[in-house]
Amino acid sequence: MKLKVCGMKHLDNMEAVAALQPDYLGFIFWEPSSRYFNEKMGAISKNIKKVGVFVDADLDYVVEKINQYSLDVVQLHGKESPEFCKGLRNSNLGLKGKQPQIIKVFSIKDSFNFSVITPFEKVCDYFLFDTKGKLPGGNGYTFNWSVLENYPSTKPYFLSGGIGIKDTEKVKAFLKTSASKYCVALDVNSSFEIEPGLKNIEKLKEFKTALSI
Repeated sequence: MKLKVCGMKHLDNMEAVAALQPDYLGFIFWEPSSRYFNEKMGAISKNIKKVGVFVDADLDYVVEKINQYSLDVVQLHGKESPEFCKGLRNSNLGLKGKQPQIIKVFSIKDSFNFSVITPFEKVCDYFLFDTKGKLPGGNGYTFNWSVLENYPSTKPYFLSGGIGIKDTEKVKAFLKTSASKYCVALDVNSSFEIEPGLKNIEKLKEFKTALSI
């Protein structure tokens, strides 16, 4: 199981989180967010994949940020279409580095129509399931994970949505169920924050140790 810490913002804090060696660090490029990132990224190990989070952004803007920050992964958190994802895979976009992987996000509360993911199967590398709330992300509470028992795909996915220290045993229990078969990473954010964008390093250490990730 891999770990993604999202919503990075402050340089010193970012480097302290990176020192814990999570598998992914997420940076939010959506201006209305209190975790909006538009700063220096700092020293991050090449072993940690940098994820750019976008919400209904123009393709040119996404490409600009990929090039500016050498992003490894693009996470689409809005109403982006399969055609948009396909366009992002276009090799003629002017990318300066390698083609980034694509994560498409879907929000869940107590039920979900999995038919909506079908058109994205061939144009994304991962899905991410987050809590449906007022904001595109960072709502601070979990959704009903039992919904994922009906997951019809073999596409690997990230589990997100308010996961914190309080959920350690719940996560352990989930990882023993058939619903977790294609779950490859846990995505944490607001439940590990002192304030938006500022992560509690000790809590992250505790969480990683408890789950051996």
